Amino acid sequence: MFNYKMIVLFILLTFIFTFNLVSAKNKDLPLLSKVIYLDPGHGGADSGAYYKNIKESTLNLEISKKTMKALKNDGAVVYLTRYGDYDLSVNNAWNRKRSDLSRRANIINRSGCDLYLSIHLNADDSGSLKGAEAYYDTINPENEKIASIFQDEFKRYLNTDRDYKENSTKYLQRRVNRPGVLLEVGFLSNPSERYLLSQSSYQDKIAEVIRKSVNKYFAS
Repeated sequence: MFNYKMIVLFILLTFIFTFNLVSAKNKDLPLLSKVIYLDPGHGGADSGAYYKNIKESTLNLEISKKTMKALKNDGAVVYLTRYGDYDLSVNNAWNRKRSDLSRRANIINRSGCDLYLSIHLNADDSGSLKGAEAYYDTINPENEKIASIFQDEFKRYLNTDRDYKENSTKYLQRRVNRPGVLLEVGFLSNPSERYLLSQSSYQDKIAEVIRKSVNKYFAS
């Protein structure tokens, strides 16, 4: 009888310990098992926006890699559509840009990811506009909610007064059926914002804001 009680007590204590361990792990890793695809815009011959030797494609990749690290620290499985300075177009494509975007969209769709984020920088001719903003396509009903959450966090942490916007004209976004948005995390054409975007510390800040936004979305 004594041995039986000891066995039951041992099983109970093991269960409690395991439950607490799993609960703590889930608390420390809020994005555990979530699959996220990051799409650093442009690459290769397509630099995107640029100013002198500062290329949007380079900054997009740097921010995406920092974001990948931040999300992985929260337990997410994270992939990039590109890991270097190249595009994804097929050889001898008659429209290199469309081939590149089409392959990115196919990769993201086939992954079945829980979320995708296409990371870009903005630009305008005046050089006066600034601020991060999120764009969504109506192809997935979750997209507007995601854009709203990101824009709230951009306003809170990145000093922007811009609003999220619907944009269903972007070639990649209107072909990706997974939940996600296009993030224009600043204006490369604005001198003060261009300086910030080129700083590693500010890129870390953007990555952290994206991490907060992703957590807020999945928690909702």
